[in-house]
Amino acid sequence: MIKLKTTTIVIAGAAAALLSASSAMAQDAYAFVTHSQGDAFVQQIIDGAQQAAKDLGVKLNVAQQSGSDPEGQLKLVQNFVNAGVKGVATSVPGDSMASALNDIVASGVPVVQYNLLSQQVNGPYVGEKSVESGRVLGKMIVQKLGGASAKGTVIIGNCFPGIPVLENRAKGVEESLAAAPGLKYVGPFDVKVSAVENYNHWEQLYAANPDAVALIGLCAPDVASLGQLNAANGDKFVAGGYDLTELNLKAIKEGHAYVTIGQSAYVQGYLPIALLVNATKNGKTLGKGFYNAGAQAVTADSVDMGNGLKPIGFDEAQKLASDPAATAAYYKPWADSLTADVLNKEPAPIAAEHE
Repeated sequence: MIKLKTTTIVIAGAAAALLSASSAMAQDAYAFVTHSQGDAFVQQIIDGAQQAAKDLGVKLNVAQQSGSDPEGQLKLVQNFVNAGVKGVATSVPGDSMASALNDIVASGVPVVQYNLLSQQVNGPYVGEKSVESGRVLGKMIVQKLGGASAKGTVIIGNCFPGIPVLENRAKGVEESLAAAPGLKYVGPFDVKVSAVENYNHWEQLYAANPDAVALIGLCAPDVASLGQLNAANGDKFVAGGYDLTELNLKAIKEGHAYVTIGQSAYVQGYLPIALLVNATKNGKTLGKGFYNAGAQAVTADSVDMGNGLKPIGFDEAQKLASDPAATAAYYKPWADSLTADVLNKEPAPIAAEHE
C-alpha cells in the first residue's frame, strides 16, 4: 500500500468540526465520525482508524456525536465534506441520514459505514454479523446455565432501542435461549448508554426480577454494570454482553461476569479507512456490501480473537483493551494482509450482516 508522511488530526465534537470546515483540508484528508462520544468501545474503533491513517500516510479528522442523534451526526459529516475531505467513514444511527449521505456519494465523495448501518446508504458497511453474534452470546449463556434443561428468567437489555444492529443481536439471543424451554426472557428493556444510567436501569430491572438467573446486555457498557450489580448481590446470576473494554474484562476476571462478545473494534476502525484510501487512490467505486469485521468470544478461561489472529491469554486481552500501541502491534499481520487485491474484492451482499 502507498505510504506518505503526514500527521493525524483529531477533532472532538461539533464545534471543532465547524472550525475544521472553515479552512481547506489537505489533499489526502479523510473524516471519521462516530456516535457515543466518550464511550470506551467507540474509542477503540477510533484507535483503529487513526492507526490506519498513520500506516497509509493520510490525515484523519475525527468528530464525535454524543448519544446517537442521527441529525447531529449527519451535520458533522457534512461539515467535513464541505471542507474538502476525500472520503468519510461514519456510523449511521438512523435511516434519516441515508438520503444526504447518498447525495455525498453521488457528488464523488465515498462513504463507508461501520458499527451502525442503514441499508439505504449507497456505501459498504464494516461490522459484525449481528444476529449471529447474538446467537453465540445466547448459546454461551444457555450452556453456562446447564444447557437444554436450564430454567428461570433471563433479563435482556438494549441501550439504543430501535437501532437495527442491536435489535438483530436481541433476535439472535432470543433464538438461542429457545433451546432451553425452561428459560423465559423478559425485555429487551431500554437500559441507556451512559455508565451511570446504565447501571441504574439494570439495578431497577434486577430489583423487579430478583430470581433472574441471567442478565444479558446488548451494548458496550452492560458487562461492567452487570458485574458491579452481581458483586453487590452475591454473584447470583450469570452476566453476559458485548465488547472487550477494560472495565468489561475486569468484571470477567473478578468473576462477576461470565462472557463478553467482541466485534473487532480495531477492524471496524481500520478497515473503513483502508477501503476509502484504496478507492480514492485507485479510482474504485465503493458500492453497497458487507465486510465482516469478525467476532470474538472471551471468558475468564478462553479467548477467541477471530480474524486469524494469534492465540492469546486473558491477561494479554486485558492489556490490549487499554493499550492502543499493543493492539496495533497485535493486529499488524492482519493489517499487512490488506493489499490492493484484497481491498478490491467485492464484499458480501449487505443482507449477510443480519443472516
